[in-house]
Amino acid sequence: MISSIKRVLIGKPLKSTELGEQKLNKAKALAILSSDALSSVAYGPEQILIVLATLGVLAYWYSLPIALGVLILLVALILSYRQIIFAYPHGGGAYVVSKSNLGINSGLIAGGSLLVDYILTVAVSVSAGTDAITSAFPALHPFNVEIAVIFVVLLTILNLRGVTESASILAYPVYLFVLALFILIAVSIYHIVTGQATPALHTEMGTPVAGVSLFILLKAFASGCSALTGVEAISNAIPNFKDPAPKNAAKTLLMMGGLLAVLFTGIVFLAYFYGISPSAEVTVVSQIAEETFGRNFMYFFIQGTTALILILAANTGYSAFPLLAVNLAKDKFIPRMFLARGDRLGYSNGIIILGAASIILIFAFQAQTEHLIPLYAVGVFIPFTLSQTGMIVKWIKEKPQGWVPKLIINSIGAIISFIVTMMFFITKFEQVWSIFIFLPIIIFAFHRIRKHYRDVGDQLRFTNHHELKAINGNVMIVPVAGMTRVVENSLNYAKAFSPDQLYAVYVSFDREDEKAFEEKWKKWQPDVRLVTLHSQYRSVIHPLMKFIDIVEHKASESNYQVTVIIPQFIPKKTWHNILHNQSGILIRSSLLFRRNVVVSTVPYHLKK
Repeated sequence: MISSIKRVLIGKPLKSTELGEQKLNKAKALAILSSDALSSVAYGPEQILIVLATLGVLAYWYSLPIALGVLILLVALILSYRQIIFAYPHGGGAYVVSKSNLGINSGLIAGGSLLVDYILTVAVSVSAGTDAITSAFPALHPFNVEIAVIFVVLLTILNLRGVTESASILAYPVYLFVLALFILIAVSIYHIVTGQATPALHTEMGTPVAGVSLFILLKAFASGCSALTGVEAISNAIPNFKDPAPKNAAKTLLMMGGLLAVLFTGIVFLAYFYGISPSAEVTVVSQIAEETFGRNFMYFFIQGTTALILILAANTGYSAFPLLAVNLAKDKFIPRMFLARGDRLGYSNGIIILGAASIILIFAFQAQTEHLIPLYAVGVFIPFTLSQTGMIVKWIKEKPQGWVPKLIINSIGAIISFIVTMMFFITKFEQVWSIFIFLPIIIFAFHRIRKHYRDVGDQLRFTNHHELKAINGNVMIVPVAGMTRVVENSLNYAKAFSPDQLYAVYVSFDREDEKAFEEKWKKWQPDVRLVTLHSQYRSVIHPLMKFIDIVEHKASESNYQVTVIIPQFIPKKTWHNILHNQSGILIRSSLLFRRNVVVSTVPYHLKK
């Protein structure tokens, strides 16, 4: 039944030879890997206005020079990550660049930040999409958390179906969103040019504003830079592109940068011209659309596509998180299970863990986007800064042909990214302080995991110094609860190995019962030695463990192996298990971590 449900939800398994068919062309890659960056225009401009609103509506004209600063950083990041794509064509992005040029710990800071950031990507994107829906339908506002969780579950299932299938479905909403915003910007500019829009809605450029300071402007700039999250995703996901992967990835990155620049600039300008103020209930894009079209079909079309791309922007996390996890797992910093491909050739373990972690975050923050965005943005600007710095070190060390312009680009990107990161820490410390706790914990965990894998490798590797002792024989112990076919099946199995060193162990709670059982046993299994143990406290485990300890001590002196055979019957239906005592599971759990005891379960399958 479970396999049937899995087949319906995820689809039939794909052969390993079909991996090449799961690669993305530029059109699909632009949709699936740029949705996070493109969707951020729906809340990036709003973050600028939220900071400027503390000075009053007169300060909104500052959003235009701030937007120009964001565009300069965008150009630096796009050019830099284009260089990273060609310098590191196997993917990995900031993690690989930082590790290669700045050292392991810098790489782990970048990798750990991005892992958390992709979880936040899903949580923020879905929460923001839910906000867009509830802006159009206020009656749904109390159900923000439930709606967000449902969308995460649907996106997780969709991504488990494979890269190309999810890209095919997600491409339409992304391009519809781009079309909708182009229409919104074009129609609004037409209204402005033809005089249909009221110019009195905004303040003039250069209007003096009381209380304005460099600190507030930098804070607004840092907040607006949240629109740049997701720019690095393409450099992480180069292996998902069709060949030639680096060239296709670079072209896709340039297309994404161009679209992001136009849409972000357009929304900031229209928000300024219309004098839009940020609201907790209605998004900036919603207010611009209502100002331009009124509450007609186009308004709901824009709101619908905005909600869709905000939700589907989470797919950037689903695309990049598993691939980043693969790079970390290859270096043995996280569990190897992240290297395993699922039925549909995607890294399903990474996809499932990402979805589960995002749901936890949505519940923790009650799907409130404004509380998630600062942590989300600082989580990506740390890798931005490290990757730019890593590329600076690379150019200075290697000095390839034409390295000076590349060095200048990376230097500009590194300086601006560092300033933005510092502004987040200074101005939003109460919202991002947790990064100072979880990053050291994550890095410590990375090193502990790698140490474990090294220790395991040392112990499993063949060397002349660690020779295993020869086993002279086997002592078999069979815990028995009665005289049944299940016990008989286990005894027959044990006899095939060591009939002279076989003990059946019965734990009794009553002396009378003990004697009766011994008499019956002599008639039923006269050739099997029975050991009866009396338990005063009605515990099977404690006396059994003491007996095994004694046998193990004696066996070790003669190089004998102790094997405990656990009889277990398997009901025909799974739910029947709850009707029976699971003493076999308890015994197995108690013995599992004993060094010199082998535990074996002999199943007996019931027919009805």
